[in-house]
Amino acid sequence: MIDPDGYRPNVGIILMHPDGRVFWARRVRRDGWQFPQGGMNTDETPLEAMYRELREETGLLPDHVDVAGVTPGWLRYRLPPRAIRRNDRMVCIGQKQVWYLLRFTGSEADLRLDLTEKPEFDHWCWVDFWYPLEHVVNFKRGVYERALQHLAPFARQIAGVQAVPSVSLEATRGRGRQRPQRGRVVGARMQAVEGAKGPDGASR
Repeated sequence: MIDPDGYRPNVGIILMHPDGRVFWARRVRRDGWQFPQGGMNTDETPLEAMYRELREETGLLPDHVDVAGVTPGWLRYRLPPRAIRRNDRMVCIGQKQVWYLLRFTGSEADLRLDLTEKPEFDHWCWVDFWYPLEHVVNFKRGVYERALQHLAPFARQIAGVQAVPSVSLEATRGRGRQRPQRGRVVGARMQAVEGAKGPDGASR
């Protein structure tokens, strides 16, 4: 589903631990790390799409999270030219997204990356709330800034100002140098990537 301007409707998920850290995951067979996200089906609301993507990409059910906040309207980013398939019948130039902040209420045993035939991620960890701004791929950085800035006040209501400090966008671009906590190794797919490097460059 692509709108007349060439943007595919999409949902983004910021899954937050009660202590303010957020779920950060590595895409299968790639070096890129990101938040869970995915396209909407034509018969879905953004909320329905979010719960479906949450289940497919993290293994979590609605009972494992509380919706703490949502961005108003669409946030857009354009794909880099090399990623645009000009030969497709309907050309997609980027994504328009609704972002959800979810408070994680389950246990780490509930997080499963291997529930689908084609998993999106092969490794995850908890990182500082602003860490992704320093480490997401460049063309997504603007939409991550807008989503995190909008949802930060909701995050502070859960984790406090110390865990989610108020900072300017310029300041957040210089953050993210802490060593993230390693996530639990998940299933046989994770065993196959033992020795790979995590988001901080350390061997796993």
